[in-house]
Amino acid sequence: MASSTLPAYPFRMSLPGLRAPDPAKVKHVSVRAPARRLPVAASAAPSGAAAAAARERRRFLESYGLNPNDFEEDAEENPREERKDRRRRRQSGRGEQTAEAAVTPAKVEEPRETHKMLQVLGGKVRRRKLLSPKDRNVRPMMEVVRGAAFDILQSAGGSPASLRPGRWLDLYSGTGSVGIEAMSRGCSEAHFVEMDPWVISEVLKPNLECTGFIDVSQIHMLRVEKFLANAEKSHGKYPSFDYISVTPPYLEVNYSTLLAQLARSPLVGKDCFILVEYPLKTDMAESCGNLVQIADRRFGRTNLLIYGPTWSEKKKKR
Repeated sequence: MASSTLPAYPFRMSLPGLRAPDPAKVKHVSVRAPARRLPVAASAAPSGAAAAAARERRRFLESYGLNPNDFEEDAEENPREERKDRRRRRQSGRGEQTAEAAVTPAKVEEPRETHKMLQVLGGKVRRRKLLSPKDRNVRPMMEVVRGAAFDILQSAGGSPASLRPGRWLDLYSGTGSVGIEAMSRGCSEAHFVEMDPWVISEVLKPNLECTGFIDVSQIHMLRVEKFLANAEKSHGKYPSFDYISVTPPYLEVNYSTLLAQLARSPLVGKDCFILVEYPLKTDMAESCGNLVQIADRRFGRTNLLIYGPTWSEKKKKR
């Protein structure tokens, strides 16, 4: 609050025949006026009628012993200066979004956690518990789907009790439950392709260690598309596989492109089996290279498709 002494007559008389009172004979009263009561012009110098009005307001405040600068905080912003400021921000690449980002604190990511909700269904380490993330960034194959897939593979391979020995490639491996199930049921080794470093260090590696398969496993930390492209350019440096599982995030993969990549890949062995988990209402090819469909099962919203050599299809029909 600003305190000033004002004359008892706050307005000047301008009517003809009336004279302003003598200042020496005017009684003075003490008035406490709020510091932000009267607006004045902006600090930037206005022009024309606005400038004349601003000067008149300043003279009016000074005539009552008030400091005009005390009232400048309530002045409206100069539109011209505001436009210049916006233009400067655009030219420097710092627009409104950048300004808001500087004011808004960065969102702190919650720590990811794991639980033991999965288990190995058959073979040497049957019923062994496996780690999986609590969040939905990783979606392991459902146990009912995994169990059905291995039953089909064992039957098609001519050995209902176990898998034919071979090498397993687990694409989009996540927890590694599919490749671990394969080694538990008879595969000699498995390769896991996963791009999430947290999943590899906190889920996949611990699962391989607790099941005892860490020494017969290899982990490739990169995107599946990149891994397949590298294998295609390797001129035989990558080994071929007897089994390949494909369990990708449903909305982040083009199945036609992926299967076309697999069809020409040197990773696919002559008598290879390929497991593909895919969502409903997805058109899938009848064959993948020299491999044909030997099974296509539906489990709720999930479908399981298995490609295999022609001899396995005939054996399965018997």
